Amino acid sequence: MTAGPILVWGTGAIGGTIGAYLGRAGHDLLFVEKDTDHVAAMNANGLAIEGSIDNFSVPAKAVVPADVCGTFERVFLCVKAHHTEEATRQLAPHLATGGFVASFQNGLNELVISDVVGRERTVGAFINFGADYISPGLIHFGGRGAFVLGELDGRRSERIEALHRDISAFEPNAIITDNIMGYLWGKLGYGALLFATALTDASIVDVLGAEEAQPIHRQLACEAVAVAHALAVTPLGFNGYDPAAFAPRAAAGAACASFAAMVAHNAKSTKTHSGIWRDLAVRKRKTEVDAQLGPIVRFGRESGVPTPATQELIAMIHEIEDGVRSLAWKNLAELALKARRQGEVARIPASGSGGELSIPPE
Repeated sequence: MTAGPILVWGTGAIGGTIGAYLGRAGHDLLFVEKDTDHVAAMNANGLAIEGSIDNFSVPAKAVVPADVCGTFERVFLCVKAHHTEEATRQLAPHLATGGFVASFQNGLNELVISDVVGRERTVGAFINFGADYISPGLIHFGGRGAFVLGELDGRRSERIEALHRDISAFEPNAIITDNIMGYLWGKLGYGALLFATALTDASIVDVLGAEEAQPIHRQLACEAVAVAHALAVTPLGFNGYDPAAFAPRAAAGAACASFAAMVAHNAKSTKTHSGIWRDLAVRKRKTEVDAQLGPIVRFGRESGVPTPATQELIAMIHEIEDGVRSLAWKNLAELALKARRQGEVARIPASGSGGELSIPPE
């Protein structure tokens, strides 16, 4: 069984929330964060959690990456997806020979991590709770969600059992799976929907619940599911998102039922907008769009599966990042139109229809 302090690399919404709960449970943690103001605040006043779920503060020891010393058997990697390779290379010298890196992130980051430290030292994880970094030393925790752990080869190892026990201090309903890639591909499909909601200033609930927006959301989900199937991966659902509802032969009404379930789940959270929206509208910084949705396009191209809506969504997110496009509801209609104009939509069967995807007319 692993021992010693846990190295939490990245102390934003994910790392901050998980770390605070484990710290409150008595675990020895070292937080690594490149934001010097955040580091100073944690060292001076601790790490605080606020929101509808809990309100508390714990003492925290934090350093910038250059000041990390020693080796660690357990590393929780919690940085944004596009910072994964850089962070993994920085932490690699501090990973004990028999240690592991657990990817508490969004995207297929396990593939990047394993390329750097080795597949045998990489543990997969899927997360879907709602949290936001608010200010130095302060994290908002707004909603619980699925938390799944799994070895990349599917085995139920001693270390995954121990990690599960540790994580239970944060999420008592966390589970272990033998198909972590299925969950990760499920999150890619759901993530595409969240990126689409971030094209607007509306809440996740308002966008996913809007009937007029559901055709383009269905196409995005269909593309992710089709690519996963081409890779012989069965994407798994969670918190209302049902990948099977967006498969070619899904029952009529399945997609509508999934949208309703996603709306019901998100309505319980005080986190009304995605972290993607927050990056664009509040923090004015680059999103994880290339790292999260890029693999759908890349693997789709390699597998011969067209992904026109996903490609156009990535381009539009970049336009918002670059300041040449504003957040607006009309972006969803434009996304649907651009996807259709690529001329590849007819090759992707619509959920439950047996025909081509329904895209709103011009």
